[in-house]
Amino acid sequence: MTDNTEIKPLNGAQLAILNNRLEGIAQKMANTLMRTGRSGVLNRAKDFSCCIVTADCRLIATADSLPIHVLSGADHMARVMKEFHPDFQRGDAFMNNSPYHGCSHPADHTLLVPVIDDAGDHRFTVLAKAHQADIGNSIPTTYHGAAVDVYEEGALIFPSVKVQDNFEDNMDFVRMCEMRIRVPGQWRGDYLAMVGSCRIGERELVGLIGEVGWPLLEQFVRQWFDYSENRMIEAIGRLQSGTQSASSTHDHFPGTPEEGIRITSTVSIDSAAARIEVDLRDNPEALPCGLNLSQACAETAAMVGVFNSIDHTVPKNAGSFRRIDIRLRENSVCGIPSHPTSCSVATTNVADRVANSTQMAIAEISEGAGMAEVGAVIAPSAGVISGVDPRNGEPYVNQVFLGFTAGAASPFADAWVTTGHVGNGGMCFLDSVELAELYQPILVYDRHILADTAGAGQQVGANCAYIEFGPVGGPMDVGYVSDGVTNGPKGARGGQSGGCADQYLLHPDSSKEPLPACAQITIEDGQHIVAITTGGGGYGPPTLRTPESVALDAAEGLITREYAREVYGVALTSDGVIDEAATAALRRAG
Repeated sequence: MTDNTEIKPLNGAQLAILNNRLEGIAQKMANTLMRTGRSGVLNRAKDFSCCIVTADCRLIATADSLPIHVLSGADHMARVMKEFHPDFQRGDAFMNNSPYHGCSHPADHTLLVPVIDDAGDHRFTVLAKAHQADIGNSIPTTYHGAAVDVYEEGALIFPSVKVQDNFEDNMDFVRMCEMRIRVPGQWRGDYLAMVGSCRIGERELVGLIGEVGWPLLEQFVRQWFDYSENRMIEAIGRLQSGTQSASSTHDHFPGTPEEGIRITSTVSIDSAAARIEVDLRDNPEALPCGLNLSQACAETAAMVGVFNSIDHTVPKNAGSFRRIDIRLRENSVCGIPSHPTSCSVATTNVADRVANSTQMAIAEISEGAGMAEVGAVIAPSAGVISGVDPRNGEPYVNQVFLGFTAGAASPFADAWVTTGHVGNGGMCFLDSVELAELYQPILVYDRHILADTAGAGQQVGANCAYIEFGPVGGPMDVGYVSDGVTNGPKGARGGQSGGCADQYLLHPDSSKEPLPACAQITIEDGQHIVAITTGGGGYGPPTLRTPESVALDAAEGLITREYAREVYGVALTSDGVIDEAATAALRRAG
């Protein structure tokens, strides 16, 4: 049933109010996940995202979500839901974690609930995507980088499976997960948190429709998308036109070439037509490992690179997306995967290389735009730990977020230090050391920033971080996929590269044992694992950084006085005061 009541165009205030109402609903969904999630991935690290799409599957509102989760994928999953279940009813809910059916990667369980108003019409779909500590992989990690295909990966894959009918759980689905997942009670708590999140979003949207009427909301949707597109047109119009290719290389892992995976993004900007094209077709074939991208992650990573490069106030929704063209090809490592290609690590490693090469290409095309390279992931300090807790004899598994930095410089600002990785956008929280030690049998021995490791520039990238931790009372498994050991984050437009990653074991006799970059290892009680996370690239020549900013960096321990002199051409006295005459001489000579 459709109400054909004529609605006049909305003014700016009405648009802003209704947009805030929708974003507020998405935020309520996110608050529910944060407060009720069982695993530390959700209730401490906040590795989840909530969004709303229209009935015709266009992204319209998100909470403070991880960019890699929501820019693309919600639309694909909503379409799959409608294709596979054309006769859905109020009270239905669907689970999708299939990288072949619109999801990012199998670790991101996504619950979809169609929002049907009191007249019986489908108006929106709400989605809650929650990264899981365990999804039944063949090894206890959600990032199986070495998996040659989805069968070795081992995750349960749900291609938009109906998991609720008339608000009641499909217990067959629940029992399947509980039999396969290592800590079933933790997963069940996270699943119930997702259900609560989506049902709150559904309730609030039905209430909003009843409050203002569907014709008004329908008018808002049309105008909001048009407004967002116009903002994108203005932003692209301020860029220079041109075409540029840029590459970013992922380190060698099992199942990859010895030289690593070189990802190339060719960006074309037509400022007059207000269009940006990102072409990812000139890239390697899918590889026998878990690093391949899902279509959702390939598209999203390209868009992350674009949105990192332009006016940050442009709304991120289906309206602004109209001005971006992304070219993919089937069966590419960063294209459209075919079953049984493994996409276990799709949200991070290669996706970051896509986003980085895209924003670096834009930096080369247009002065004052783009961004340096954000550092790589996933060091052991952000790995998945598991074992049996000697304090209670119970199994545990959780992805920890003990430390990461990786932020890159932009034309106008220094790095957001704890960005994590480019697809994260700084949205995940670092673990509290005290809570990490409370919930798991570990001790964190050290966590600090390493001086002189940021990408130097007019605007600086993040420093590397040092994190040292180990098990208490028994062995612990750690799974990680640490990129950036060989290929660190590059600077843009004269900026320098940031520091690389590393990892090693510290034995009780203080000897060091190097560790591979992609591994599932067992750490014995008394051993410590050390993770050094990547820094981030700088933007612009270091000698254009103001001496005052350099002096402040030194005062905060981010750089040494020697580094200030050698890299920035700034002379500092022993008490940190700028020696103006010596600085002027250094910069003239440099």
